[in-house]
Amino acid sequence: MAARWLCSLFRKPFDGGKRTMDHGSQQPQTPQMPGPFTGYAGPQGPYPGQHPALLRLDEVQREIATLGPQVCSYSGLQSDREYKRLERELTRLLLEVDKVETEGRPELQQARKRAAGEVEGLLRYLEGNATHPSRLAIEELTQEVQNLLNEGVVGPFRQGQAQDAFEISEELVEAVQDVAMRLAQVKTGGSVPLRKARYKALTRVCAVQELLEGRVRTQTLALPLSDDTHEAVQRINQVMAQVSGARCQEVALLMGLSGRDSCAHLARILTELLVELDALDVSSNAAVRNYRKQVVEEINGLLKHLDLEGEGEDTRRYDLAQNDSIREIEAIRGRVSVLREEVLRHGAAGQGTELQGLLTHLDQVGTGRNPCIREARRRAVLEVQALITFLDLWEALGRRNPGSDEPPPHAAVWRVLASLCDLQAQALGFDGKRADKSYMVLEELLTKQLLALDAVDPQGDQGTKNARKQAVKHAQNILSYLDMKTDEWEY
Repeated sequence: MAARWLCSLFRKPFDGGKRTMDHGSQQPQTPQMPGPFTGYAGPQGPYPGQHPALLRLDEVQREIATLGPQVCSYSGLQSDREYKRLERELTRLLLEVDKVETEGRPELQQARKRAAGEVEGLLRYLEGNATHPSRLAIEELTQEVQNLLNEGVVGPFRQGQAQDAFEISEELVEAVQDVAMRLAQVKTGGSVPLRKARYKALTRVCAVQELLEGRVRTQTLALPLSDDTHEAVQRINQVMAQVSGARCQEVALLMGLSGRDSCAHLARILTELLVELDALDVSSNAAVRNYRKQVVEEINGLLKHLDLEGEGEDTRRYDLAQNDSIREIEAIRGRVSVLREEVLRHGAAGQGTELQGLLTHLDQVGTGRNPCIREARRRAVLEVQALITFLDLWEALGRRNPGSDEPPPHAAVWRVLASLCDLQAQALGFDGKRADKSYMVLEELLTKQLLALDAVDPQGDQGTKNARKQAVKHAQNILSYLDMKTDEWEY
């Protein structure tokens, strides 16, 4: 609502607080000067044309129109230099408006009051977004990644430790991936600045994650070729060492841990290395050619992430309402919703085949390196899988024909599975919030089923052990699905 108000504010001319109405009589026309304010035409007005107060307010309004879009798209914090500049400019405008003399005239007082209200509205909007809990959560998660990378990558590199001397652990990669997942789930409430902040943080974290995963993969590759293999190998080995250092520098740059270099500077260095590698004559040795190709691919993998300094300025990247991939995902979710209603009302009737096809369709949806689209696709996949597992359990219960010699613990597991089937149907049809009583009741019933499974003693029967393990996993998946369905995440 605030964003729509601000947008309308910058498009709608400011009439100085006056409103004219046509009552059917012809009024003499007063010549108008250019600008959003109407001319001052008081019967005793000593000034020809516009009143000087309106002229000054007109100038202020033009400055508001310039600053407004900057305020609406600002996604930083109160400590940022750009925030302080915008705050300073708006405060100056507020003081300028306060200095305007109205001479006690109601129309001038109204015009000044309206201009002051517009500036104050921009100040509130600027402060509200910069101090919003979601914006602070984005900053906390960013700092968490910075601490992880400073300890595991950037710190050892700055201490003079060559990157080849230490390994990037899979635990570090998983920790960064976990933060990326939590970032994608930060709620923005549709706010453009918050969406922008979330997107900019996500693109950098995901880029770093990809760089780390690439390093983990190269740790398993063979060592560089011996210098005796070919005269060009010594230089390729030197370039490979420079590339290893560049990876650490890029991680620091992307996450704001380097205050001296820039992405553009590192890109120039890497491009020069590519030119140098291209000039080497390795046509006579296939092994050296393949080695050079591997190094070139490493450099290209670093270069593709160095264009992120301006990433997030394009509204289409973070405001995804018109994104083609999101539309495709939403169309699939719409079809899943229809199938879910059919299953819950009429039971299974061959929907499984179509659901499997929808999973394949989702797998083919392009994400364009956009983590928010990736998260949207992941959630859609979970929706489809939840309905498929419900159908599988429902059909398995229908086919079940236990014999008289079935072990009692095994039968107990199946009784829990029957209860889980009923509860999953309720979870699939749930359309409320976490604060609702029905949600809390459903969550409690699912937890009781987990406790019931925990109380089952398999008595050494491997079949019962496997069945209980699968039932526990199924109950946990229902809880996770219910949690995802009610977390109010949006694009």
